[in-house]
Amino acid sequence: MTLWTSLEPASATVDPGGSTTVRLRLRNTGDVVDEYRFEPVGPVAPWTTVEPQTIRLFPGTTGTVELTFAPPRTPDATAGPNPYAVRITPTEHPEATTVPEGNLTITPFSEIRAELVPPTVKGRFRGRPKLAIDNIGNTKLTASISGSDNGDNLSYDIHPGSVQVDPGRAVFVDTRLKPRQIIWFGSKEQRPYQLTVQRSGTTPVDIDGTFIQRGFLPGWLATFLGIFLALAITFVMLWISQRPQVDTRAKDFTETGAANTLPPPSPTAVAPAQPVAPSQEPDPNPVVSAPPQAAEPPAPDSGGGSGGDGGSPKKETKEPEVTAATAVTQLAARSAGRHICYRAYVADQGWQAPVCDGAEAGTVGKDLPIKALNIAVSGTNGVQGTGAFQHKIWKDTKSSKAVDGIDLYLGSTKESDESLQGFTILVFEGSVCGNPHVQDGGWLGVVCTDPGDWKYIGSRVESHKQLEAVRFTV
Repeated sequence: MTLWTSLEPASATVDPGGSTTVRLRLRNTGDVVDEYRFEPVGPVAPWTTVEPQTIRLFPGTTGTVELTFAPPRTPDATAGPNPYAVRITPTEHPEATTVPEGNLTITPFSEIRAELVPPTVKGRFRGRPKLAIDNIGNTKLTASISGSDNGDNLSYDIHPGSVQVDPGRAVFVDTRLKPRQIIWFGSKEQRPYQLTVQRSGTTPVDIDGTFIQRGFLPGWLATFLGIFLALAITFVMLWISQRPQVDTRAKDFTETGAANTLPPPSPTAVAPAQPVAPSQEPDPNPVVSAPPQAAEPPAPDSGGGSGGDGGSPKKETKEPEVTAATAVTQLAARSAGRHICYRAYVADQGWQAPVCDGAEAGTVGKDLPIKALNIAVSGTNGVQGTGAFQHKIWKDTKSSKAVDGIDLYLGSTKESDESLQGFTILVFEGSVCGNPHVQDGGWLGVVCTDPGDWKYIGSRVESHKQLEAVRFTV
C-alpha cells in the first residue's frame, strides 16, 4: 500500500435538490512520484462530482480533493442512509487501487401530483372519470379520497377510498358520479365538482373537474312536442268556432200548435186558496200542488259559531317525521344501488333534516356536539353500529342493527346524557366510509370498513373530543 486516505466527514446529510461537500485527503506513502485518478462508485455516483479528477503527489506529500453530492428532488433520491465510495487508481501502480467508503443520508420529502382523466365527463345518468395520483416524493404516500360539489348535486362512489403509493409510482382511482336529479327535457347542464386527496398532517390537494349532465330527451323533441300541442289546440279551437249552425222551426210550430189545440184552463182548477179561520175546520181533501224541493242544509260554520250546538273543531294532524329511512327509501326509488342517508341530533338544535351519500350532517365551527345519529341504508343488506359517548365511552352501550330501509339510532337525545365522541359501524355487503369532524381537530379524514367488518370512526378514545359533524358514503 503506497497511499493513505481520509474522508472528512465520513458521514454527511443532504436535502434532495440541494448539495453538500466532503473532503478526501490522501498522502503518497511510496518512494516515487505518482498521479492518482478518482472515480465515484455506488448508488449515489450519478450525483457525485470530484474536483480535481486527478492529482499528482511527490513521496511523503498530502493532497486534498472535494466530493460534491447533489441528489435531485425526485423519487430516485431514496430517503435514508446511502453508502458511497471513491475508487482511487495510482498511475504508477494501478494494481494498488484504493476505495475509501462513506455514508450519505438523504432527507425525506413528500410531493404528489394528481389529475382527472378526463377532466370533463358527459352523461345522462352517470360519469366515470379516473383520478391519477403520482407519488413524486421519496417516501411512501398514504392518502384518502373524497368528493364534493356546491349544491350537493352529485353523489360519489370512489374505489378505493384510500391508497398507498410507493415513491415514483402512480395509482388510478375509479370514480362514479351520479346526478341526484335527472334532466328529462332541455339542454345539458355543467356540474363542477372537486375530488380531494387528503394526507395525514398536510394540506389536502383539491382536483377540479366538470360533469356535463345531458337531458334524457333531446331539446329539439321538446320543441317539436310543444309546437305539435299548440297546433292541436289551435285546430280544436278553429273547429269549434267554425262549426255550422243548424236552425229549425219545428220547435216553434210545435209550441204554436199546442197552444191553439189545448183547451183553456178551468177556473176552478187554479182557484186561489182561501185563508182558514181559526174556528173553521180544514178541508179534509185539499188540492195539493207539487211539493217544494227541500232546501239544502247550511254548511257548518268552520269557526264554530255562536248558534246551535256549534260544530266541534277539526283536529290538527301532525305531519310524519322525515327520518333517514324515509330519505333513503325515496333515494333508492329514484336511483338503484347502494345509498346511505343520515341525520344528526345537535345540542340546542334538535334533529336536522336527513342528508345522503357524502353530504355533511351536524355543524362546523359552532362548538355544538352531536348527541345522536340516525342512519339508514339501501343495497348493503343492513347496517350495525355502537355509539361511543364522550366520557363514559362504551359503558352500558349496546350494538344496534337495522336492515335496509329501517332507521338505526346511535347515542341518546336525553339532555342528561353525554354527547358522542365517535361510533363503530359496519355494513354487511360492500363497505361504508366515514369522515368525522371533532372538537378542535377538524376533519380527521376518511375511514373505510372492510366488507362485513366494523371500524371505529371519531376522535381518539383517550382524547374525549366531542363529535360535531360527519359524512358517510357506501
